[in-house]
Amino acid sequence: MQKFHTVCACLLLLTGIALAQAAKPEPKTVSQVLNGSVTNVENEFVPAADAMPEDKYSFAPTTGEFKGVRTFAQQVKHVAAVNYILAAAILEEKSPVDTGGENGPDLVTSKADIIKYLKDSFVYLHKATLSINEKNLVAPVKNPFGEGTATRLALAPGAVGHCFDHYGQMVEYLRLNGIVPPASR
Repeated sequence: MQKFHTVCACLLLLTGIALAQAAKPEPKTVSQVLNGSVTNVENEFVPAADAMPEDKYSFAPTTGEFKGVRTFAQQVKHVAAVNYILAAAILEEKSPVDTGGENGPDLVTSKADIIKYLKDSFVYLHKATLSINEKNLVAPVKNPFGEGTATRLALAPGAVGHCFDHYGQMVEYLRLNGIVPPASR
């Protein structure tokens, strides 16, 4: 019986040691946390952009207070363009593509081209957020939307917030066209 208790005690001890080692995950880095936020918005935004049929990409609401609002296509291109602009600022480099200002390039017009432009903008935004670390997190960079400087810590979450602002508008556009957004299915 003594042997049985000794074996049980040893098993419990080894189990406790194994659980203690398994329970200590490595803390995430700043770039991993910020990049995770980009992934979250990308996983909502891209499927919503893809859910609208191409023949409805020119849709903009007209009933109510909607004068001068962007079409669905313009919403998607705008978000992609701003992703590029903010990522370039974080990386302190020129955008690798024509952004057409905040509206996206005029030559990107088909749904397929707009979706590609959008997906590529997220690839670039991921590159930018993964470049952020404890050393450059709050170092000043040129503010792409105004005078003075900003920090990478402000620009990266700003990109995510901007995407979600327009995602909310796109959800309305989808629903006004009888389409349930993918995230709500």
